[in-house]
This record gives sequence, C-alpha cells and structure tokens, in this order.
Amino acid sequence: MPYTIPIGPYHPALEEPYKLSVHCSADTVQSASIEIGVTCRAIELLVQSREWVPAVTLIERVCGICSNVHAMTFCRAVEQIAGIEVPARAQYIRTIIAELERIHSHLLWAGVAAECIGFQTLFMEVYALREQVMDLLEAISGNRVNYGMNRIGGVNRDIPDPEPLIAAVQAMAEPIARDVVPAFMKNPTATRRMAGIGPLTKAQAIEWGVVGPLARASGLEIDIRSDRPYNAYRELGFKMVTRQEGDVQARVVVRALELLESIRLVTEALRTIPAGPLRAFEGMPRIPPGEGFAVTEGPRGEAFYYVASDGGKTPARVKIRTPSFVNIPPLEVITIGQQFGDISLIQASTDPCIACIDR
Repeated sequence: MPYTIPIGPYHPALEEPYKLSVHCSADTVQSASIEIGVTCRAIELLVQSREWVPAVTLIERVCGICSNVHAMTFCRAVEQIAGIEVPARAQYIRTIIAELERIHSHLLWAGVAAECIGFQTLFMEVYALREQVMDLLEAISGNRVNYGMNRIGGVNRDIPDPEPLIAAVQAMAEPIARDVVPAFMKNPTATRRMAGIGPLTKAQAIEWGVVGPLARASGLEIDIRSDRPYNAYRELGFKMVTRQEGDVQARVVVRALELLESIRLVTEALRTIPAGPLRAFEGMPRIPPGEGFAVTEGPRGEAFYYVASDGGKTPARVKIRTPSFVNIPPLEVITIGQQFGDISLIQASTDPCIACIDR
C-alpha cells in the first residue's frame, strides 16, 4: 500500500530546515516533493539599509561555510559598478581564501558522506584534515568562520610570509591523496554503498540547470573559474574535474579530486603572489549610480549577485542566487526508484545549504 513519509523541516536526516516528502510503495520511492522557505532572514532587504562597508559584513553572514564567496561576489559586483580595478596582490589573496574555503567545504561534506555510509574511520580522518584547513584560515584572517578578508576594492589583510602556509597546505595533500580519494574511489564498502545510487543523467542535469560539483559529476563541463575566469584563475591554470556516472559516488569523487586541485591552486598562488597594494583606495567607497553583477564558483557551484546603486550611501537593490537554489529541486528526480533507506545519503550528496537559500 502506498504511503508518504514527510522528512523535515526539522529531522535528524536533514542538516538544515527544509521539507522532503517521499511517496513510497513498499520501500521504493515512487515520487518526492521539495518545500523550502521555512526560514527567512531577509538579508537581501536588510542589506539595502546598510552603508556599503557594513553591507559587506552582513552579506558575509548569508552562510557560514561559504561566507567568503558571498562577500567576495558582492564586492566584485560593486566594483563593476564603480569601475574599480582590484590590485593583483589582492586578486591572488582572494583566490587563496576562496580555494581554502572550498577545501574546508568539501572536507566537511566528505565527512558527512563518510558518516552516512557508516565509515567512521574515514570520517575521523577527514574531520582532522578539516581542522587543519580551518587553522590555516585562522592564521591568515584571524577567524575560523566569517573571515572578514574582503572589502570593496581589495582585501583587508595581507599574507606577509607564504612559506609556512605552503608547508601546511602540502602537509594536507599527502593524506588526501593517500587515504581520502582512494577510500571514496576504490574501497569496496564505499563503492557498494554509493555506486549507482541516486543517479542524475547528463540530460537531466541540463534540464534542471544544476551547477557546481553536482553538474560536473553528471558529465557537464561547467565551472565559472574556467568559463568566466576571475581573480587569479587565468594565471594559475585551473583544471576542471568531471565524472560521467552521475551517481552519489561520482559526486563524492568530484569533490575529493577537487580537493587536490584546490591544494595545487593555493600552493601555486602562494608561491607566485605578486607584490603590490592590497586595495585600490583608502577610506569609504563612493559608488556611482548604476548596476552590476558578478558570478563566482563557490564550493557548491555558481553564486550570482546583482547589485544596483542610485548613488547613495546604501545599495538600492541586492539580488542573490545561490547554487543550492537550483541544486536541491532535482531531488524530486534522483530519488525516484531508490530505496527509502538511501534517501539520507542521496539528499546529502547534493550538498544542500538552506542558509544560502533562505536568506
């Protein structure tokens, strides 16, 4: 007899509040529906009552895991309006922080994946590595979360001595390449638990407009770092990671391999960081009337910011589209025909961030 199980909006299987209603026959999922909007913090509205400098601080609070992406993308949109040229050294520092944040986010998710499949040993190793990258971010910015590095026209803090950071980043590379990547790609326990589960075909990925690792795991070669290069990515030579299977394991493997690419990018940026100023100007920014947008490749995919100015002290309009906004709806497709016991792992494989959606 068919039945419906409502998962959420507050449920142990969900990291954040949204509702996934699963319609089953026996233990097989026949259909599913998603409901978001449980929480609303009105950040888009509130930021329009903040002056330009405090606006950056508020925007950074959209999400704790990818806080830097939000602040940096907002700054880039405002810089487009004002025609501000960010110094080369600041561009490199922005790239370093963005990639360290990606490493942190992917390790966080890899730990969640290991926990979901009952791989406790891998979970503990991944979260130990996560502590190392958070220590690195704290060494640079003074903060483990909400780093406060971005400002309109550049960055707030310098990296005066890259050498200790290079050594610390390289120390993470070895266990990731030796333990984490092979565990998700070759370990028979992990493979049996993830391979073929929750597939999203390339055609479905295009139809639903997914972005980030979710899209690349289904064979789509899309990444803002190569499609619309920004910061120092053109100089550093970014290499995209894709898979064709489109299942849970492919999503895990894409993120695991992206860890190694991010480590390479951070190491190269630290070694070749140019000399020069950290910001284009001192003092408060003057933003003329106009509108601008910026697109950045966050840990979960494309983050889009539209900003309008009427020449006043505050933004006239700020519109945010986060990657989770387009990556969560395909759960209605990828859960069909799957076992109910796999739902927790499948929904986690999209790396949902409701904080980013419910702004």
